[in-house]
Amino acid sequence: MSLLVVGLSHRSAPVSVLERAALAPEGRGKLLQDVVSAEPATEAAVLSTCNRIELYADVDKFHAGVAELSTLLARHGGAGLEELTPYLYVHYEDRAVHHLFSVACGLDSMVVGEGQILGQIKDALAVAQEQHTAGRLLNDLFQQALRVGKRAHSETGIDKAGQSLVTFGLEQLAGGPDVADWARGKRALVIGAGSMSSLAATTLVRSGVGELAVANRTPARAQRLVQILTEPGGPGAATGLTARAVAMDAVAAELARAEIVVSCTGAAGLLLTGEQIAAALAGRTDRMWLLDLAMPRDIDAAVHRIDGARLVDIESLADASAAAPGEPAVSAGPVAADVDAVRAIVAEEVAAFGAAQRAAHITPTVVALRTMAADVVSSEIARLEGRLPALDDKQRAEITQTVRRVVDKLLHAPTVRVKQLASEPGGAGYADALRELFDLDPQTVAAVSRADRHDAAQERA
Repeated sequence: MSLLVVGLSHRSAPVSVLERAALAPEGRGKLLQDVVSAEPATEAAVLSTCNRIELYADVDKFHAGVAELSTLLARHGGAGLEELTPYLYVHYEDRAVHHLFSVACGLDSMVVGEGQILGQIKDALAVAQEQHTAGRLLNDLFQQALRVGKRAHSETGIDKAGQSLVTFGLEQLAGGPDVADWARGKRALVIGAGSMSSLAATTLVRSGVGELAVANRTPARAQRLVQILTEPGGPGAATGLTARAVAMDAVAAELARAEIVVSCTGAAGLLLTGEQIAAALAGRTDRMWLLDLAMPRDIDAAVHRIDGARLVDIESLADASAAAPGEPAVSAGPVAADVDAVRAIVAEEVAAFGAAQRAAHITPTVVALRTMAADVVSSEIARLEGRLPALDDKQRAEITQTVRRVVDKLLHAPTVRVKQLASEPGGAGYADALRELFDLDPQTVAAVSRADRHDAAQERA
């Protein structure tokens, strides 16, 4: 089996295509089940964020796997296969590992170095585990990706240089890095109470907004976010922030007062239309700044054309991040040395992961070989007992121990060496050679592999 990733992101596709291909949160589980039900795949995980949709799978056939994963991405999203195909990228085996590790470090993010992707990778693994579609390979891969991302942020300056998409978006609204001067005293409305919306609300509060309303389809989540922001020790406690949770049907009324609006929900359609924003601005002399971090979008793109409104959405952020290739976006860019250091970490970790996986691949064959040797010893000892019935218990034990010691010594050097060789690039063939040389039963080896996967599943449970 081999690792395959098929996906599209802000680097490969226009935002309009990403928007149509976006997955609803509740649809990810069904997608994963369909992937593992397909013939080429035995494991699957989906990484779906506001600027990428990627399917990871353990497949036994490359071309069939690419075709199946591409078809399922199209079927579960809102874009047709013919529309998606020109924008899909494919990574296989070590290149797939390298891609995920780079993503985890923020090297493939819209804003290089941002750390929020780590939480999204963690969520992707959690969903796959809940759906029982993550086996040993994908569990190892995603857990290692999280460790690599954390290592990159702790060992290099990319953590200080990188920033979240929320901060980048607010900087775009503010027209520069000084978000606090721009936001101070303003009235803000945040729609949604998920991780991105919560981060936006926290950032705005720390930047000094005077008033905050949080709207969410689940009122308790909005109320909880407000409580966290205003409780003693919270970011709004020292500023005397006025904050409240509101129902979604109160959003129209809140728009009439809001100066800053941030929206990031999982809604399938538009939450705010151009007509609603125009109505909210009617008779007002102040401006309205809107940040839409949802995919698909929450706020009608027509708002770009409304006087008095300034909208920044995923498409705007993609344009801003690509405005000067090779140059940092706004104030977010890490120095080249930090990027090079992170790339070196990724390369090192990819090599280590590959070596560990190749070594693990040969383990069932080694176990099967030692099991066969033990069976031969047991058979020969039984045969000897039949020929020499006069042996006492002490003699029998001594002979048995001697024979086992001889077998262990004969097998020790070749099994240790074959594990070392298997961990090197191109070492996967040593397992086949071992099976051929010792005429090992493939079913016995497969049984060991199944037992390993069962033990891993029990550990996860």
